[in-house]
Amino acid sequence: MILIEFVFAAICTLGFGILFNIPRKQLAYASVTGALGWILYSELIGRFDSPVMAAFAGAMAVGSISEILARKRKMPATVFIIPGLIPLVPGYGLYYSMLKIIEADYTAATEIGVETILVAISISSAVIVTTSIGRKFKRNKAQSSE
Repeated sequence: MILIEFVFAAICTLGFGILFNIPRKQLAYASVTGALGWILYSELIGRFDSPVMAAFAGAMAVGSISEILARKRKMPATVFIIPGLIPLVPGYGLYYSMLKIIEADYTAATEIGVETILVAISISSAVIVTTSIGRKFKRNKAQSSE
C-alpha cells in the first residue's frame, strides 16, 4: 500500500513539476521529495486525531529535503518545495466545504472549512520554519568561512 501511495504521489508531483516548468534534471528529485512528504503524512494521519499535525510533519519533511537538495543541486529550494507540497494541499477539504455550502449544511461546511484552513496554515508554517532554518545554516556557513 505504501509503495502504491509513493508511486502515485511521485507521479502527481512530477506532473506539477512539468506544469511549473522546473528543470528536467530536477524533476526526479522533486518527485521523490513530494512522495516522501506524502508518505510521512499518510503514516501520521492515523496516529494523530487531526490531519493538521500530519500535514505539518509532511510539509516539514518536504521543506527539509528541499533545503538539502537546494544546497546539493545548486538550485533554489522553491524548485523542490512547490511541486513537493502539491500532494499535501487540502483540495478535497475546499471541495467538500463548498459542496456543503451549496447543500445548505452550514455546520458541516464550517467544520470542514476550518479544518482545511488549519491544514493550509500548518503547511505554510512548516515551509516558513524549514526555510528559516535553512537560511540560518547558510548564514552561519558564510560567516564561518570569512
